[in-house]
Amino acid sequence: MGRRRGFTLIELLVVIAIIALLMSILMPVLSRVKKQANLVICQSNLKQWGIAFSAYTSDNDSYFHEGWGGSESKSNWWMDATRRYYNNVDEIRCCPMAANLDKKVDDGHVNFGVWVWDEEGNYGSYGINGWVENRKVEVSGQEWKAPLRWRTPNVKGTGNIPLLMDAPWIDCWPQHDDLPPELDNWDWILSEPYEGMGRFCKNRHEGHINCLFLDFSVKKIGLKQMWKLKWNRQFNICGPWTKCGGATAASWNDKASWMRNFPLY
Repeated sequence: MGRRRGFTLIELLVVIAIIALLMSILMPVLSRVKKQANLVICQSNLKQWGIAFSAYTSDNDSYFHEGWGGSESKSNWWMDATRRYYNNVDEIRCCPMAANLDKKVDDGHVNFGVWVWDEEGNYGSYGINGWVENRKVEVSGQEWKAPLRWRTPNVKGTGNIPLLMDAPWIDCWPQHDDLPPELDNWDWILSEPYEGMGRFCKNRHEGHINCLFLDFSVKKIGLKQMWKLKWNRQFNICGPWTKCGGATAASWNDKASWMRNFPLY
């Protein structure tokens, strides 16, 4: 019986080349599958928050919480107000695309950051549309906000009114003329106005974010589509950054070239 012949160098190189080719084909596919799975998990998290908000408003005469600086409690944030309505907070507080999920590092200003509010366990990667809050007494100097508030889900057009969404901070107060962030991963502290759309316009899901709406439905929305949502009662959905408001691809590219390949709404 002759000796068993091993692989020749050429055969080994061919096998390695085939494996490398298969990996180059499979890796992008696996990456897309992982991103899609993360998007679905994120949407599932927001649906759980929708159940919590629905239960809260049902128990409070159909009104939302007051929010920070309200007359009843300076710590009446959305995550405090809804705490009794969920048991799995650790599972639903963060989008799986957010960074620092285990370390809970306060890196909430950037796309994939997790915000950390206090030492009582308040951290996450979702933020609320501040215009839904039922503030009874406005903070001094901000009385102008009162007529813009939704306060309750019992209004018309709830399917286009944001409630909670992918976000690197706890809340935002968008206006229709808010400028888009000039850079991807833009720090909201540097945006003008700092508490507006620039705070939440973050590229977490390949040009999209996930959003829970006032009818408690969850949808994926384009970043430029944020200017078409009805954030407050006086928000103009045909503002200067929309098609119907006269915006063009060129005007977007001049201000936020990193969004040039995202569709215009």
